[in-house]
Amino acid sequence: MYYDIIESPIGPILLAGDEKGLKHLNFLQGKKRIEVPADWVENKDFFREAARQLEAYFLGELKSFDLKLAPEGTDFQKSVWKALCEIPYGETRTYKEIAVSIGKPKAYRAVGLANNRNPIAIIVPCHRVIGSDGKLTGYASGLDVKEFLLKLEEKKV
Repeated sequence: MYYDIIESPIGPILLAGDEKGLKHLNFLQGKKRIEVPADWVENKDFFREAARQLEAYFLGELKSFDLKLAPEGTDFQKSVWKALCEIPYGETRTYKEIAVSIGKPKAYRAVGLANNRNPIAIIVPCHRVIGSDGKLTGYASGLDVKEFLLKLEEKKV
């Protein structure tokens, strides 16, 4: 597995993946940070395009990512993550709306768990999912990061 650490307005971001695609985008600050395993190999060139697209996103110049993704998870989780990718830039959906969109209308709690286990933050936009009351709900990297990302997109719509 290759990795790189890039700087962003919300702190350092870890990118990791292999020839199949990007497997992880994690914040190195917050509750859900991960440590780089000893057997991963640093490779800035491998992530050059991902870093370029993320920089453009943070500048408000990119609204849709075009990267090869290879998240690892259950079939249910992957169906949720796919639905997250269909939420348009600058918009939000509720957990229930995601559950309905994947054909499991009563599975909104399971959607929340899958959302929390999303290994590719920002690009698979779990930050765009909010509570049914319109309030920001948990975000593995902290509500301040979620709020930052939503405000970034709000300003650039």
